[in-house]
Amino acid sequence: MFRPSPARVCFVLIVFAIGLTSFSSFVSTAQAQEKTKSAEIFGDDFETLESRAVGEWWKVKPQKSAQMNLDVERDQVCAFAVYTHDHGTLKLTAQMFPLKPDEARVARLEFKQPDASWSEVAKEEILELGWSAHFRIDNWDNSKDVVYRVRHGEKAQFEGLIRKDPIDKETIVVGNLSCNSKRTPGPRPKMLENLKAVNPDFLFFAGDQSYHHTEHTYGWLEFGMQFRDVLKDRPVVTIPDDHDVGQANIWGESGKKAIHPSGPSGGFFYPSKFVNMVQRCQTWHLPDPYDAKPIQRDIGVYFTDLTVGGINFAILEDRKFKSGPEGKIPKMGPRPDHINDPTYDRAAVDLPELKLLGDRQLKFLNQWSQDWTGAQMKCVLSQTAFCGAVHVHGSKKRGRLLADLDSNAWPQKGRNKALVEIRRAWAPHLCGDQHLAVFVKHGIEEFGDGPFAFTSPAIVNTIYGRWWWPEDEKPGPNPVADSPLPWTGDYLDGLGNKISMMAYANPPNRKDEKQRGDGFGVVRFNKSNQKITFECWPRFANVNDGDKAQFAGWPITIDYRNNDGRKPVGHLPELVVAGTDRPVIQVVHEESKEVLYTIRAQSNRFKPPVYSQGLHTVKIGKDKPDLQTVDGLSPVAEGASAELQVVLD
Repeated sequence: MFRPSPARVCFVLIVFAIGLTSFSSFVSTAQAQEKTKSAEIFGDDFETLESRAVGEWWKVKPQKSAQMNLDVERDQVCAFAVYTHDHGTLKLTAQMFPLKPDEARVARLEFKQPDASWSEVAKEEILELGWSAHFRIDNWDNSKDVVYRVRHGEKAQFEGLIRKDPIDKETIVVGNLSCNSKRTPGPRPKMLENLKAVNPDFLFFAGDQSYHHTEHTYGWLEFGMQFRDVLKDRPVVTIPDDHDVGQANIWGESGKKAIHPSGPSGGFFYPSKFVNMVQRCQTWHLPDPYDAKPIQRDIGVYFTDLTVGGINFAILEDRKFKSGPEGKIPKMGPRPDHINDPTYDRAAVDLPELKLLGDRQLKFLNQWSQDWTGAQMKCVLSQTAFCGAVHVHGSKKRGRLLADLDSNAWPQKGRNKALVEIRRAWAPHLCGDQHLAVFVKHGIEEFGDGPFAFTSPAIVNTIYGRWWWPEDEKPGPNPVADSPLPWTGDYLDGLGNKISMMAYANPPNRKDEKQRGDGFGVVRFNKSNQKITFECWPRFANVNDGDKAQFAGWPITIDYRNNDGRKPVGHLPELVVAGTDRPVIQVVHEESKEVLYTIRAQSNRFKPPVYSQGLHTVKIGKDKPDLQTVDGLSPVAEGASAELQVVLD
């Protein structure tokens, strides 16, 4: 029998050790190379951020949860496009799949001509961080449909339709969606079928388009491929929320550095390059920001407005300026942002220095409410609700929570300031984020004196369940007559905010995808009668089956004027305006100087409601209240009538 000498054994072991060390070194080097590009872009603390879309991305081993291959056939690299057009400017973002080193970094935009030929109108650089290209066309004629296509190289292209502005339509239809859980990956065929049947004039995605956190490009591409057949041919607003930028929650505090991605200390955790990439991919195509000054760490802003078919939408950034709770208020729950102590002092968490929308967005809303250029009705879009319309979080058995500071119910003073500005335009509010669909009437000083608000259901409700479930299981005062739902009426949320619950869509069974509350919202603005109808559809419903297929409690139709729910003490003399059919009218309380509201009247006759005695000023114009001013007006005595003739030059 052969017996190796001790020297030979030692030699073999040394060679094996060297080989193992070399192999380990090779693996470590390969892993380091895999991370190098991310670290180079974002810093050593973020060496794997966006790793599936930067560097030698095609060599990165797919994650087990990955359902989509980014290494597509090279004639398929043009993934999808999103656009808006407003005030003579078309803005379009072309989203590409990641490109390889030898491929051109240029995308081309072409329009189809009447003779069916294609004309190239622009070329733009494809930005490697995020793989997007951005096209701006000024002097845009929004009175006609234009077929477009985005091209790359010789073969790759993506085609869609830039719709003319639907100003001639009596009813403008909006799709309202949010919260696209990655736990149910792959196509959304039934939702896509339903959205095509609804055929919205405009789509609003309120946030959490991606739950892939540190891999936004992958998540954004996944979202785009799921919905591109409806994104491609109508105006779209996509605004990022917390999960889009990799955080569990966000209290942005004007861009300060957060110490943890859970966020309660305030700020953004990930580098500004990452945050700006997310915002660029999701929001560059929106109209230019109202006030484009970046916040701390050079993080950009996008709050703005968009008009579609005569409906003017304010687009807000709920999280960007909001104060973080940690270290600012007493901790009264298991987390800095959760309150479970029913005896807590509400004033202790509603300090005057705390911010919600912040001064810049409040100024924007105030000026937005007074400019009605091209607008017949107004609406506000944002990420989350201005109330705590949820009692149970996460687990139906163990998740009862008194107050969640992540919602816009907190801080209460900031919440009320925002609602007052929204009410000045008689605007409803659309949002998402909460996973639970609800429809409420806000109260500011009294129940029902504020605007209506609709929170859309989650597209896929697997991440975090929520329920509206009063502990006493009783309706509030003034419940909705004949509602199929047991718990409607007036309630205080956990922070003391007044809300009137009109409808909610609790998930019966979150283990069953057809009973977990997945779905989408539809809002119909009728410009002729100024009625707004809110619809709430389960994900697997068939919209062609009619209203009975909706969640119980919907549809709901409101009068646009009732977004100001204050009870008038009287009316000023009826205005009869010559020079325009539908004037813009502003009413100001003279003693306080407060603008009560600025609205577009439905005809040239308008009897202004007022909410206190004393003198008022009325300002009238065609698109802004800037042509005529009449002051010293008092409410007309009950039963009396008076007219005021106004001529606009």
